[in-house]
Amino acid sequence: MATALIQIHAEQLPVRLRVAPRYTCAYIVLRRGNQPIAQFDVPVIEGEVDAAALARGMFEAARVNRPYWLVREYLGQELPGRAADATIAICTRERPLDLRRALTAMRRLDPCALEVLVVDNAPGSSETRDVVAEFGEVRYVCEVRQGLDFARNRALHEARGAIVAFSDDDATPEREWLGALVRPFEDQRVWCTTGLTLPAELETEAQEWFERYTPFSRGFRRRTFDSAHHDSLSVGAIGAGANMAVRRAVLTMLGGFDPALDAGTPSGSGGDHELFGRILAAGHDIVYEPAAVSWHRHRRTWPELRDTLRGYGTGVSALMTRRVFRDHEPAALHHGLRWFLRDHARTVWRALRRSPGAIPLNLICAEVAGWLVGPVAYARSVRALRHGGPR
Repeated sequence: MATALIQIHAEQLPVRLRVAPRYTCAYIVLRRGNQPIAQFDVPVIEGEVDAAALARGMFEAARVNRPYWLVREYLGQELPGRAADATIAICTRERPLDLRRALTAMRRLDPCALEVLVVDNAPGSSETRDVVAEFGEVRYVCEVRQGLDFARNRALHEARGAIVAFSDDDATPEREWLGALVRPFEDQRVWCTTGLTLPAELETEAQEWFERYTPFSRGFRRRTFDSAHHDSLSVGAIGAGANMAVRRAVLTMLGGFDPALDAGTPSGSGGDHELFGRILAAGHDIVYEPAAVSWHRHRRTWPELRDTLRGYGTGVSALMTRRVFRDHEPAALHHGLRWFLRDHARTVWRALRRSPGAIPLNLICAEVAGWLVGPVAYARSVRALRHGGPR
């Protein structure tokens, strides 16, 4: 199973599209004015994209989005934000090949950042430091305490810019990514932004199911989230930590990221969403900006995918546990149970019935198993912090 990734520009539509014979499907990204505006899947027949399905997909994209595009055209092209005030932070651990690709992408950014900072989290070798040494303009920092949120907080502490843009080591941002991601910060009410994250490849079954089941993309329209109109306990629609920026002041004003959450701890994930909720609860705004485009390489193997989904499930209920017992938000229990029952009961039923397109049952079970141990996992994380940090 493999899917071809194809980008099409609305101003230069192709007559026909051919791909390698191994592909049976194509993931089409439609661009307009160099910005992604829609995505849809079309079948591939004997190495050629189905022209009729492609036309239907483009027609539907135009039908749904035309009023939005007209408004954007009337308002005119927006200028990039002040990237000179921004630090790019990449938190990484023992992934030198991915890191080298990510740093190469950073060199192509326009506008460029004030600095690029690599935070090496609890390293077991010198590989990360050696890769950073190949990029003389990049600053290396070692954070010995294990945990992604420890690394994020270290980046906030070390950054010279007023804005810190976070990108994963397995992500490659587009040339205009940083300018689009920091532009909303011109509004002082905005304390966080997220961007559009698309798959860098869909070459394996695991990558395809990740993109179907839990994609990073939150659509192709800009959205502003504020506490007056959005529940701070329900932040999944905001975006993901693989493509986000925050004001450096969140470290001092809000306490930064919770080091008892996310990768490298028993909690597994949830650090980005926890901070999103706290930013909204404090009365600040968050903007999802789809012009800030980054391409993420999903996990390639089935065991990696199961581990990732288990971590997501653990993170959801660990975050729920924090909000109930530390933030004294009993409504978080209702949100967590609703997420479990509404999203997973239906998904499990479809999997058991073997409905067409149903999520594989072992992936659902992995996420549910993680969800069930989340409260205990968060308690273990907090206990570990009291004794010097997760091991």
